[in-house]
Amino acid sequence: MSDKDPLLDPCPIARSLALVGDAWSMLILRDAQMGLTRFDQFRKSLGIAPTILTRRLTTLTEEGLLQKRRYSERPPREEYLLTTAGRDFLPVLFMIGAWGSQYRGGGKLTRFLDAETGVEIKPVAVDEVTGAKIGTRPIRIVSPNSG
Repeated sequence: MSDKDPLLDPCPIARSLALVGDAWSMLILRDAQMGLTRFDQFRKSLGIAPTILTRRLTTLTEEGLLQKRRYSERPPREEYLLTTAGRDFLPVLFMIGAWGSQYRGGGKLTRFLDAETGVEIKPVAVDEVTGAKIGTRPIRIVSPNSG
């Protein structure tokens, strides 16, 4: 990872982690995916300090994963809605959750079910081009400076 600005790192994984790599940001996005939109809802769900929540919401908004919308003029109140980029983060959260269920499981865990079928969701990452499950084939990394 770059010693300077991680958002300028040529690795898209490093850039993404610089933005959403902390647990609070990912949990805010998880809760937003589940329909929470208001500051107090996030705070109650997560048990997060207001100062930390404010910083994370500001960053997620500035970086385009959430957008603010005013829902009350008096007093002025805003809610946070997922953008397309925020909604597109859901598969990442599900993959992290699947990994956690497999390797950090034990005890009672939250389950995620398809709302129409009632069947538990079992996410898998597949390369769109080859159809191969990611992690089953060797990967070669090409840096932008290697020509």
